[in-house]
Amino acid sequence: MPISRTPAGGLLVCRAEPLAARPAAHLLRVHLLLAPAGEWTVLVPEATPWLDGEGTVAEVLSGWASAVAVGANWPVLSLWWEGGRTGFALASGFRRTAAYEWDRLGGPAGEPDAMRTLAARLGLDPVLDLEELERLTRPAADPAVDGEARLLALIALLGRAGLALPAGLAPGEPADRLREAARGAPGAEAVQWSGWRDAVRAELDAVEEGPLGPWVRGPKARLLGAAQLAAGAPLLAWAARRRSPGWAAAGAALVTQGALSLAYARTRRRPAP
Repeated sequence: MPISRTPAGGLLVCRAEPLAARPAAHLLRVHLLLAPAGEWTVLVPEATPWLDGEGTVAEVLSGWASAVAVGANWPVLSLWWEGGRTGFALASGFRRTAAYEWDRLGGPAGEPDAMRTLAARLGLDPVLDLEELERLTRPAADPAVDGEARLLALIALLGRAGLALPAGLAPGEPADRLREAARGAPGAEAVQWSGWRDAVRAELDAVEEGPLGPWVRGPKARLLGAAQLAAGAPLLAWAARRRSPGWAAAGAALVTQGALSLAYARTRRRPAP
């Protein structure tokens, strides 16, 4: 039978360890709960801006996913559900977001190549895994295969890519139950906005400790920073006109990371031989 519950909720899963995901999550400037999810990291929002008329769950979480992924070398997947509908959006750097959704009866609606993009960016098997993903885009003969079942099948398939969500983080659960489950997950921690100074320090520490330190020096860092600033400023203005908190976060993250890239390139120049 189709699902009768109509909660709205969602979460983000980053294909990165918590140490790498934490600084990027700080730049969203919202309170989140972070927990390991197998080889991934899950982020559960403590706020529910979609209940205040500031965009749908899909719009808000897609914007947040883009904000987290824009300066990273790993993808971020938003998983959402609202009024029986479910879906996902995959953000990966500056590349176009791939999104797909199902209605409350499990009917597919989305871009034809979204599953192929998902499989390619996550390194899934281009034959066997892609065949199962594309099966989720076809109408189901079984009336029990609703939108929630479709999203559960997707999550199960992503287990082959190392995703293992903590208990209780499942499609169809309302936001308050998601938060409760996230707080009780092993290794969970709160990510709270504490000001730009701490966010910048966390970002620089992550760069120094991570594998990308040498890459972000020199001309490449300056080009990246300029590109992020050029993309972030108009996105912030557009998001302000639309009153979209998700895309405002993406614009703010772009501007911040662009400024950080330029500052890092200047202050961490290699000494002349």
